[in-house]
Amino acid sequence: MNKEKLEQLAKDLRKEAPRSPREVLGGYVILARCLDKGRADLLGINGEYNYWYCSLCAQLEEFTGVDHAVMKEFIATGATDDEVGEWFKEQSKIKDPMDVIRWNNKMRGMRLSEMSNEGQEYLEGYILEYLPVHPPVYVWFDVYDIEEGRL
Repeated sequence: MNKEKLEQLAKDLRKEAPRSPREVLGGYVILARCLDKGRADLLGINGEYNYWYCSLCAQLEEFTGVDHAVMKEFIATGATDDEVGEWFKEQSKIKDPMDVIRWNNKMRGMRLSEMSNEGQEYLEGYILEYLPVHPPVYVWFDVYDIEEGRL
């Protein structure tokens, strides 16, 4: 692990939120957020954010076939955002840019009612606990952006 490089790049998630799942890195939504969480996890400054059991990262990795542990090993090298974005594109089994665009749009527009039963059940309680007074949640990513003060 290149701790010095990681310390320069990492967000302290005990003090600030990771990037929005809407932010694009390497052509993919969610990746920038996963990267923030991975760097913070490696340094032990992830606070309440979890890299290992993140449903967003799991969705991205399931779509692309990129291995979570292998990605964390690459993040540990101290790779920059651009380097991680390029590495991720190389590792991804998805090579057609239109497939990535369609998936990004699907993720951006996913309504809670389109999620698995488990996801809907989890978010039903999560929203009541963490967003008790909030603007309407139209799509899945709204939950994160409302909770973290971007909406």
